[in-house]
Amino acid sequence: MGDLAYQGKRKIMVIYGTRPEAVKVAPLIKALGESEWFTPQVAVTAQHRSMLDQVNTVFGIKPEFDLDIHAPGQTLAEITTRALAGVNALVAEHRPDAVVVQGDTTTVFAAALAAFYEKVPVVHLEAGLRTGNPYSPYPEEINRQLATRLAALHLAPTPVSKANLLREQVAPGSVVVTGNTVIDALLWTVHRPQGLGESRYGDPRLDVLDHGRGPVLLVTAHRRESWGEPLRAVGRALSRIAGAHPGLRIAFPIHRNPLVRDAILPAVAGLPNVIVTDPLPYAAFARLMNRAALILTDSGGVQEEGPSLGKPVLVMRDTTERSEAVEAGTARLIGTDEDRIVAAVSELLTDVAAYSAMANAVNPYGDGLAARRAVGALAHHFRLGPPAEEFSGGKSH
Repeated sequence: MGDLAYQGKRKIMVIYGTRPEAVKVAPLIKALGESEWFTPQVAVTAQHRSMLDQVNTVFGIKPEFDLDIHAPGQTLAEITTRALAGVNALVAEHRPDAVVVQGDTTTVFAAALAAFYEKVPVVHLEAGLRTGNPYSPYPEEINRQLATRLAALHLAPTPVSKANLLREQVAPGSVVVTGNTVIDALLWTVHRPQGLGESRYGDPRLDVLDHGRGPVLLVTAHRRESWGEPLRAVGRALSRIAGAHPGLRIAFPIHRNPLVRDAILPAVAGLPNVIVTDPLPYAAFARLMNRAALILTDSGGVQEEGPSLGKPVLVMRDTTERSEAVEAGTARLIGTDEDRIVAAVSELLTDVAAYSAMANAVNPYGDGLAARRAVGALAHHFRLGPPAEEFSGGKSH
């Protein structure tokens, strides 16, 4: 195939605003830049600021456009309106051939709507994740459902995500299963040489994790729907776990949001085997995941990354849009109940069979070739190439 009438490369504007989005679009931006058909235009809303900039630096990405919408204490409505106005003006002026958004942040919904208003095709990377509960996760579940309604091309990470879209009457020809680009990014990062003098885990206090053979529990928690008592319960659970397993080291890079810190820190402050740090650089966090024996998290991305490294993942949520890992056995939903968290972590620390069953499950999320498939799907969408070969599912690590 080919479009002989078109002599230049198509402009693909990739728009994102948070650290998780940056990680997942980085492999696609690189693949677009290497493509014979496309040239990427990188735009950030900076819905998050410092963490976003850090990931861009790791992957060598220099955005051409920076809307810099972040403001202290910003509400969802303020993020939406600032991102919508900023992206709309950007797309109207530069007229890309398509706009790519990734995942389910407020930036995703606002940017997709802005592109739709300008009649520019929207490409949704990591399309089709669903919990079916509009308030879990909040506001992400609705953001991604709205993005689906606005998108012309849906790049689904797994066959389950594709099935979700088809149930919602999305045209089958507009859905391509690519695998998840987070695996592309992770595999690139863990095999990347470490800089001289660089703390292996991004904070010198964590370097002690390489001394001794005791297990490491990696914890992340920040979900908006868990603010308040659920996060306080997480803090109490961690305190009990630390006391019951003195040989365990708990590493907790804690979110900067004061509501998260105020809920959790009182319960774990001063505990000798709990190391609380600021959020870590992406490469350091990837190495920390690889060092951990198991992971306790409410993060969506970590649910995908952990299985790729053979780490059992306990998910502190009642629902998940990433059911593949739960079905494969490498992740388990445990919610935020204090007793349940303590019991689940303790089981994996003391029951070799239970741990092995999760650590040796298959990885359903990708093989490191998702970005290449995404570019192929874009080429086919513009009638520049054949249909992309789809990702069929997981394989053992």
